[in-house]
Amino acid sequence: MTIARALPLLSLILLAACSADPVPGPTEQIIVREPGDAAVETAVAAPEADPELALIAAGKAAFANCSACHAIVADAANGVGPTLYGMIGKPAGAVDGFAYSDALNASGIIWTTAELDAFIANPAAKIPGTTMVAGALAEPEQRRAVIAYIESLSAS
Repeated sequence: MTIARALPLLSLILLAACSADPVPGPTEQIIVREPGDAAVETAVAAPEADPELALIAAGKAAFANCSACHAIVADAANGVGPTLYGMIGKPAGAVDGFAYSDALNASGIIWTTAELDAFIANPAAKIPGTTMVAGALAEPEQRRAVIAYIESLSAS
C-alpha cells in the first residue's frame, strides 16, 4: 500500500475516533418498590440541614490547626499541649502527665464554654504567663465552632 492511499485511510480512522462518545457520565438510579414495602433510605442528612451539625463540622475543620499540639480522643497521649478530651467542666491543669505552666495551674479556672472562649480568643491575655503562645482564634464564630466540636466529642 502506498503512502498516498494510507494517508486518507489513517485520516478517516482518526476522525472516526474523534467523534466517539466520551466516557459516560453518572447514571440515574431508579428504585422501584411494591406498595406496602418499607421506604428505602437514600440519603443522610447533610450538615447544612442541621445548624448544630454544620457548627460541629466547621469546628472540626478549624480544630485541624489545634491538632498540631492537642489530641481530642479518649485516652490519647499528651502532645505539645494536653489532650482536650472531656475538658469542659474540669479545672485548668487537670490532665494527668502534662507539665502545665505555673500560671495555668494557679489560674483557678474551671473550663466552661465561656472560659474556653476567652482563653482561645487570646491565651496570654486570659492567663498571663501561659505557655500556650499559638493558636489564638480571633473570630467568635470560629471559636464557637471549635468549642462545639470539643463538646461533641467529649460527650460521645
